[in-house]
Amino acid sequence: MTTPHPTNPHRRDRKILVTNPGAELYGADRVMLETVSALSDAGARVTVAMPEAGPLVEHVEDRGGRILIVPTAIIRKSALRPVGFLKLVKDALTGVWPAVRVIRHERPEVVVVNTIVSPLWLIAAKVTGTPVISHVHEAETSGSAVVRRALVLPQFLADQLIVNSEFSRNTVVSTWRHLASRSVVVYNAVAGPSHVTPPRSTLSGPIRLLYVGRLSPRKGPDVAIDALRVLIERGVDAELDIVGAVFKGYEWFEHDLREKVIEGDLQTRVRFHGFQEDIWPFAEHADINIVPSAIDEAFGNTAVEAALAGRPLIVSATSGLLEASADLRARIGVPRKSPIAIADAVETIRDRWQEFATHAIDDTEATTNRYSVDRYSQDIWGVINRVTASRHSGHVSRVAVRRGRPAARP
Repeated sequence: MTTPHPTNPHRRDRKILVTNPGAELYGADRVMLETVSALSDAGARVTVAMPEAGPLVEHVEDRGGRILIVPTAIIRKSALRPVGFLKLVKDALTGVWPAVRVIRHERPEVVVVNTIVSPLWLIAAKVTGTPVISHVHEAETSGSAVVRRALVLPQFLADQLIVNSEFSRNTVVSTWRHLASRSVVVYNAVAGPSHVTPPRSTLSGPIRLLYVGRLSPRKGPDVAIDALRVLIERGVDAELDIVGAVFKGYEWFEHDLREKVIEGDLQTRVRFHGFQEDIWPFAEHADINIVPSAIDEAFGNTAVEAALAGRPLIVSATSGLLEASADLRARIGVPRKSPIAIADAVETIRDRWQEFATHAIDDTEATTNRYSVDRYSQDIWGVINRVTASRHSGHVSRVAVRRGRPAARP
């Protein structure tokens, strides 16, 4: 839940258009909701454009936003291949004019484009002369350098880039170094549960492991299942709850996961719960959260959520995951794609349970403050006000703001 802010008379009746590439409720979608709250709670009139209806719609409306359904071209993984990229360019060019019409009709003071996967909104904002901010949640390092540069190239149309981590910023800048001058790091707002239930005093019965996230090869739920199998083979009593669903077109991956469970004779130890809007009952039931991403992550909302729930955490020791969880004492980093390392970490936490359980509760307060909604709201308004003030003065001032963080430890 967001914390209401008193209406600011200097923000009242300001019109802002926010765009989102989908209507689901995963990481970047939930951050967009915090953007809507930050704007509407302060009195701004917020319209959110998305390509289709879905679970996100109700949440946007609950937070004071108005919905527009505007079909748009979206960058998928296929765009990292030359043929897929050419199709994306074609779809974007044919879809830009509906976006232009929306902006001309709405006449927003600024457009906030959530994620880089729908670049046509940047083009439409530029065509209409509207200030535009791009909120970057991606840190794509796969694919050819040429295609990656082409995917990031539209970001030059933005007056300002908000990036969700230093890792994301470094990835963007390593692709196009001239984007450094217009990039600002704003860490995500991550709302926690209404109350925190302390970890179990003793680990009697099976150790309860939890995976929350997309069912995607990139996120590593298969590695979590393999780690559970290793634990069972070692004689460790454990079970795994999997909370999440697949992208459309990735149904084959969920089928493979279920087959892996059957092959490992883990049917009584693995539970698939599908997508859940409210993850906190699962976090409360869990003993240890696992974030086993197989690739670099721009940030790590699920890692932060584990800390907010007061649970020890095992993460792939890489990229934005380490940055998001850098200060957590109840966290163990492990190599990517290593079921054995995850199993070892589970046993370490089990053997030092009282220590990790105490640290997990201590982590909760610091994490709540670091990723608070109030801090995020102030940061978002700061960026918007700089961009609009610069436009009104006749020039765009691009100053990179980097919010200091301790170095990530493995």
